[in-house]
Amino acid sequence: MRERHKTILVVDDEPHIVQVVGMNLELEGYQVHGASNGHEALRKVTEELPALVILDVTMPEMDGFETLRRIRAISSVPVIMLTVRADESDRVRGLDLGADDYVTKPFSPKELASRVNAVLRRVEAPNSVAKTEIKVDDRLCIDLDRRKVVIKDKEVHLRPTEFRLLYHLVNNAGSVLTHETLLKRVWGYEYSEEDQYLWLYIRYLRQKIEEDPKHPKYILSERGIGYRFMDFGRP
Repeated sequence: MRERHKTILVVDDEPHIVQVVGMNLELEGYQVHGASNGHEALRKVTEELPALVILDVTMPEMDGFETLRRIRAISSVPVIMLTVRADESDRVRGLDLGADDYVTKPFSPKELASRVNAVLRRVEAPNSVAKTEIKVDDRLCIDLDRRKVVIKDKEVHLRPTEFRLLYHLVNNAGSVLTHETLLKRVWGYEYSEEDQYLWLYIRYLRQKIEEDPKHPKYILSERGIGYRFMDFGRP
């Protein structure tokens, strides 16, 4: 059983969903609090400081996307979105707004618990990066210890998942990492087939560090296999 200091906030306008999800997460050892709408969720995020938020997309007054946008303005708490929609564009929109994962209804309690555990493992993973600063070229510098990326003397902000992805690419510079390998290392074994997570975050990284994202020189695609970071001479 997990230590009960970890609180999960479940946000859904359907009380039975909150109850079922809550009961199963409590069996996993979590404390569970509920909220029935976005406004209540925002209040509880600031007052109760949950370890993770499970957020339904289709709620009245303020939907899950707007609630997520407002949460991200005040907190970096991990968020898993729940939706009855299978539309990939909705999933991409949620991830683009800062969601950490997406689960489609109907879902099994075991699947959701697995996703919760995986997201928390990623967030709570110890910082194992080497204490080193890498000058890739005259334009790009990456400080792995301080988790900083600098382009032309200007720091570029990366979200935690973006930095984890960059870290694995840089530490294997010149070598191809398969889609499956990157998904397992960055997101966890439960995500080995979630290719859309990978291509979305590769796009984010290219937009932030490449001079021309449409013609990248740092993060290179190996069609049908994976990605590799450009080979560079280390000091």
